[in-house]
Amino acid sequence: MRAAVLAEVNKPMQVEELLDPSPRIGEVLVQVSMCGVCHSDLHVMKGEVTFPLPAVLGHEISGVIVATGSGVLNVRAGDRVVSSFIIPCGLCPKCVRGEEDLCEAFGAMNRSRGVLYDGETRIYRRDSSPVWMYSMGGLAQLCAVPATAVFCVPDRLKLSDVATLGCSSLTAYGAVKNAAHLQPGDSVAVVGVGGVGSSIVQLASLFGASDIIAIDLSDEKLSAAVELGATQTVRAADADVRSQILDYTGGRGVDYAFEAFGSAKTFRTAADCVADGGCVVVVGIAPAGAQAELDISRIARRKLRVLGSYGARPRTDMPALLRLVSRNVLRPERIVSRRFDLESVNDAYRALAAGEILGRAVIDIGNADG
Repeated sequence: MRAAVLAEVNKPMQVEELLDPSPRIGEVLVQVSMCGVCHSDLHVMKGEVTFPLPAVLGHEISGVIVATGSGVLNVRAGDRVVSSFIIPCGLCPKCVRGEEDLCEAFGAMNRSRGVLYDGETRIYRRDSSPVWMYSMGGLAQLCAVPATAVFCVPDRLKLSDVATLGCSSLTAYGAVKNAAHLQPGDSVAVVGVGGVGSSIVQLASLFGASDIIAIDLSDEKLSAAVELGATQTVRAADADVRSQILDYTGGRGVDYAFEAFGSAKTFRTAADCVADGGCVVVVGIAPAGAQAELDISRIARRKLRVLGSYGARPRTDMPALLRLVSRNVLRPERIVSRRFDLESVNDAYRALAAGEILGRAVIDIGNADG
């Protein structure tokens, strides 16, 4: 198969011919149709998140199952699927408690060592040397994925339209529903309206938020956020953000501020937006070691809450997302603004790093949509 391989940080990926992976017990082999372009990959590429190399990145895919390992009962060959970036083991204490976003095996093995849950990768070069997997290693024509992470796509939906459910929409859904427990009439600010932030705007509108204030440096991204449901926008570079938020909310601030970029500066911006008793939901992945300060007395006296949110619970939340898309209530394809082919993968991530992508870009791996 052909795959984009990252061999060194701060170096371009190279498209290589690798050995075809094979699914093992409880796994499926997916012929990849589309793979989303995410900032989490970019953190690995820039060395801001430690990950073993060489590796195949990409963790937001749609495709067609071409083979299954033994013990797989939920899907079969020929099924059109999306995969969540979180791959729940289903057996650890967190998974058993329904906290799949905190799956212990996923954190300790896949995200730390680039392997699946038998301790081995499924990707090898032609000389049999290992290539490590970031989630399923989706920037490839084929990938082996535990069946706990794949979900059937309804026939009427295009695979090209739903790939971003696996990370962008899933992460936004976890933040809006599971972390914030957003209710109709709540007011919201979204700091950073890239791929995940755009999905948060769309879902906050769907959940009935009364005010949805998009905050970003880019006029184009802010305009796109309005199309997705934002009721007000603030261009962060040109404004005292807190003053504008207070103006828009009658002097009180918002009930929930979602930090969707991943930096100390955007965290402080989010904290400045919330009302007394409000909540900052931290969604963006910052470089390792990044820190931000917060006034401790404000936390106590004004009952400020700060919550982290990492993805969602795939086996509960991905079916819910697919139902919303099937009913045409959620439109993930509206987040996608650009498409690249596998040979242009480095152009996609350069554009992402430069802030040129509105919402999400996807890599068309070259397989039929199905």
